[in-house]
Amino acid sequence: MNYYTIKGTSENSFIEKRSEFIGYISHVTNNEEAVDFIESIRAKHRKAKHNVYAYILRNDNISRYSDDGEPQGTAGIPVFEVLRKRNLTDVCIVVTRYFGGILLGGGGLVRAYSHCASIACDSAKIMNMCKCIRLNISVDYSLYGKISYIIPKYDIITVSSDFGDTIEIELLVSDEIKDSFHKELIDISGGNIKLKYGEELFEDFSGIIK
Repeated sequence: MNYYTIKGTSENSFIEKRSEFIGYISHVTNNEEAVDFIESIRAKHRKAKHNVYAYILRNDNISRYSDDGEPQGTAGIPVFEVLRKRNLTDVCIVVTRYFGGILLGGGGLVRAYSHCASIACDSAKIMNMCKCIRLNISVDYSLYGKISYIIPKYDIITVSSDFGDTIEIELLVSDEIKDSFHKELIDISGGNIKLKYGEELFEDFSGIIK
């Protein structure tokens, strides 16, 4: 159920035999956003020889790519393969090429577009999106030490903690461990704890998943 994507947008570039390759990568959630991103890069680089793109979307399992005038199979597919091999989704890459006057050949183009897509990915913040559920805990102060001790054992994000008459804690609990976490909470509190489950969602657990 988990998937990998990126946060926001990023870019990187390099020069190969006087041709400049600029890789742009962006988080997108639907076909319209992907097309808008591609068109924004084209508008920015109207004088560029090529604006090659590839994108993969979770919704409807959509994937598309274009060589944008490069020899067939030398540009769009290599960029697409970088996304696929890195298991990235909801992501669009556009590689802009300013031709430097020296032909790279088929193999050279494949390597150049693959490399540019790779360094664009490397420049982005990768997010590990996990299915999770929102959990609100209400507990007495006497039990807070036990609760705070076990939380780091699990794949959990602490959203907030409110110290009033009782302690109110809001957590995002990954789907895979919610049952075992629930059981341990009941066990260590002797049932003297209020648990309220809320919405299910996907959240970035980068740095949390062990």
